[in-house]
Amino acid sequence: MDSASSLNSLNLAYLEGLFEDYLSDPNSVPSEWRVHFEQIARQDGSCAAKRFGPSFKASSLFNPPGAPTNGAVSTREAEMAAIQHKVDQLIRNFRVRGHIIADLDPLGIPRPEPPELRPEYYGFSEADMGRPVSTLTVAGARQMTLGVLLEKLKNTYCRSIGVQFMHIDDLSVREWLQERMEGTENRLELSRAEQLRILTRLTDAVILEEFIRKKYTGAKSFSLSGSESLIPLLDLAIERAGELGVAEIVLAMAHRGRLNVLVNILGKGPQRIFREFDDADPDLHEGRGDVKYHLGHSSDWTTASGKKVHLSLCFNPSHLEFVNPVALGRMRAKQDRASDQARAKGLTLLIHGDAAHAGEGVIQETLNMSELEGYTTGGTLHVILNNQIGFTTPPEEARSTPYATAVAKMLQIPIFHVNGEDPEAVAQVVRLALDFRMTFKRDVVVEMYGYRRHGHNEGDEPSFTQPLLYRAIEKRKSVREGYLDHLLALGGVTREEANRIAEERNAHLESELTAARREDYVHPVQSPAGIWRGYHGGLERAAPDADTGVPTERLAELLETLTRLPEGFRPHPKLVRFLEARREMARGERALDWAAAEALAFASLAVEGYRVRLSGQDCERGTFSQRHSVLHDYETGEKFFPLQHLRPDQSPVEIFNSPLSEIGVLGFEYGFSLDWPDGLVLWEAQFGDFCNVAQVIIDQFIASAEDKWHRLSGLVLLLPHGLEGQGPEHSSARLERFLTLASQNNFQIACPTTPAQYFHLLRRQVLRRWRKPLVALTPKGLLRHPKVVSPLEDLSQGFFHRFLPDEIGETAGIERILLCSGKLYYELLEERGRLGLKNVAILRIEQLYPFWEEVLDSMLSKYPPRTEIQWVQEEPENMGAWRYLRARFGTELFGKNPFSGISRPISASPATGSANSHKREQRKLIEAAFKGLAK
Repeated sequence: MDSASSLNSLNLAYLEGLFEDYLSDPNSVPSEWRVHFEQIARQDGSCAAKRFGPSFKASSLFNPPGAPTNGAVSTREAEMAAIQHKVDQLIRNFRVRGHIIADLDPLGIPRPEPPELRPEYYGFSEADMGRPVSTLTVAGARQMTLGVLLEKLKNTYCRSIGVQFMHIDDLSVREWLQERMEGTENRLELSRAEQLRILTRLTDAVILEEFIRKKYTGAKSFSLSGSESLIPLLDLAIERAGELGVAEIVLAMAHRGRLNVLVNILGKGPQRIFREFDDADPDLHEGRGDVKYHLGHSSDWTTASGKKVHLSLCFNPSHLEFVNPVALGRMRAKQDRASDQARAKGLTLLIHGDAAHAGEGVIQETLNMSELEGYTTGGTLHVILNNQIGFTTPPEEARSTPYATAVAKMLQIPIFHVNGEDPEAVAQVVRLALDFRMTFKRDVVVEMYGYRRHGHNEGDEPSFTQPLLYRAIEKRKSVREGYLDHLLALGGVTREEANRIAEERNAHLESELTAARREDYVHPVQSPAGIWRGYHGGLERAAPDADTGVPTERLAELLETLTRLPEGFRPHPKLVRFLEARREMARGERALDWAAAEALAFASLAVEGYRVRLSGQDCERGTFSQRHSVLHDYETGEKFFPLQHLRPDQSPVEIFNSPLSEIGVLGFEYGFSLDWPDGLVLWEAQFGDFCNVAQVIIDQFIASAEDKWHRLSGLVLLLPHGLEGQGPEHSSARLERFLTLASQNNFQIACPTTPAQYFHLLRRQVLRRWRKPLVALTPKGLLRHPKVVSPLEDLSQGFFHRFLPDEIGETAGIERILLCSGKLYYELLEERGRLGLKNVAILRIEQLYPFWEEVLDSMLSKYPPRTEIQWVQEEPENMGAWRYLRARFGTELFGKNPFSGISRPISASPATGSANSHKREQRKLIEAAFKGLAK
């Protein structure tokens, strides 16, 4: 391309705009261009056109009559084209880098200014500020002077709001943002009523912090002081969301500012919080409960226009950010229950800390799930409360990026940075962020800069490590006082009005404190309500076993239905036999394998009206190629999901392959279970070994939520478990860890060994009204073991058995009883048969917790007194269930039978990495179980 054509292509849009302006009003363009366009019009007769048509020669814009016609341009036009090119670069650089010099930091800590944001970088001087330039790509006038353009760009991108959005690939999304930001110069015109509302909410925030600090000196509250604009931000967000049709918001946040949010946003009575500060009821919380700044709450909010929005703030441990996927799972469940496929009626609002957002890997996992089919909720509003410090760690020691938000650039979403001491800028950003979310159904990030006025907690001295920072903070007035000064200067409010608001708030808090300290204070009653009405926790013995059997005819019909394919659908050749085997099972010609029993559990629950949701890595097919819940046409790749085609009135069955994430996905499914008690919600680990990646969710939520927060869950964890020579990371679900966590019937731990047992276990989880998480250790090699089958009749009657007796049934002459669980049973059974022994019984413990001792005692009482009992496990002695059982029973089982254990030797690793070593170890283990026994 020659220089002339290059200039033409770069600047044609500018010249076209000038020409259109000329056609509308000749006096609206500079005189030299007016003369030029008149010549063009006379030559080409195009004055009547509103846009350049085929008859218009673009080259004539650059070549006035009489100029050379060989494609060269005059020096003057080339100069103007070059200038416009620089102007376009300037516009783009403000959009890309304007945030760098935005006034974001309330403390005014300077940041270096990129040279490309200075006019002189492009060769412009003060004399050029009056030069007219094209602004066709900027919202507003098509043309303005360079000086006016610069002011507009600085107002839009460099005042109290900085925006990162040019990484978004979709031009239409960028233009949507540009139009709304540049069209208003990123400023929202507020009415007096709106300004007064912001002042009132700031007053609420400030007065509560001051009141607590005065009444409870030194007590931990994790104050919001320095970032009080969070309260008007949330207020404005809820109001805007309500106007946009949102009926439910799930919030999650850490401890910083939580008490303020509970009182001033969620509407929790201050007297309840004051009583928690006084710690007036220790008898109610002995051995249980949680600190006040971890507690959740729910309430109904009525917007200024009368819209109702239900708010739920999730309970949260001190493990920062791990509540995020939990909140998202809750929202997905709420949306699914409301059949909100558009994801428009519910919103998740996550409040992060700057240090945690940059430092915790669960942030990336949560963001990554945001647009995946199985996990999307239509976009989350992320609010980052930037205190500009961690505990004692400054940003330069906490992250390798300029912003705490850097990880969010992995998504095609805007990131808004805003100065928290400019509440009206906060209002603009909140409105824009929510409009973006509702328009594009994507996440959006708002980072609000404030500071932490006090230490990490109220007993901490921050100036030990940040003396200069805290010297600057001490000199600052509150954001309320700053905003009040602004309103006073505008004449929008009087000092008397402001004082009256503060006095009313103080008086209200004083009355609440008095009520909290009354001797006749009545505690609010907590009981399951709404969708949880009728469900309960507590002890398993208070929950009668459900009849989990399904009539044989219905099972056969469901299994046969699962083999029906759409006309013309061609399954993988190897799956033709798989489907035929299912048909044989349905006809009673073949016993059910593990996968068939699972499919029948899912199908039977779905046709009975219970939703089924399973997610995990590769779980559509199954890690071990056993499930095949989703079939793929071998020729076209088209998917077919048989479990979704059982009956027209069935409940949904959803099975989602998850991203390669444990903690994020398990957290999500746990959250889903919190809002779906009347269904089967499962998470499957690829191998049970990998569940420890999600240990925070297991420890802080699943195992302890009922004890800490009175929250119930029926979540199922499917953890493939068993030593099969696959190495230390593909052998153990760490049963010992779950048994260590087991207390007060907090969850169930089961290791079913037959397809029928697995079927009844899954159905029991839904059909009982007792809601506890279930940890199910599932098989790997046993999935295709010829003995691990069940006749259809075993699924049609009975229930889940916590213990399974010896299959021989003969008790006389028994000299030793082996107790075991899992796959080892079948190896012991095979060895007993090989040896031809009749004097040893093998009993299975199918449910390790809660442990029903009287059932096992009754089973053992049928054997000769003082019969030796040995627990046999594959795991090393310091793993598995042995130490749990030894601690429970000692050296005598029920004080009647000698009790000892057989296992691999103590080890730091669950299993050997050598397949041959594994076989040798396994052989020794099994020989030890039968040692000393004769035929």
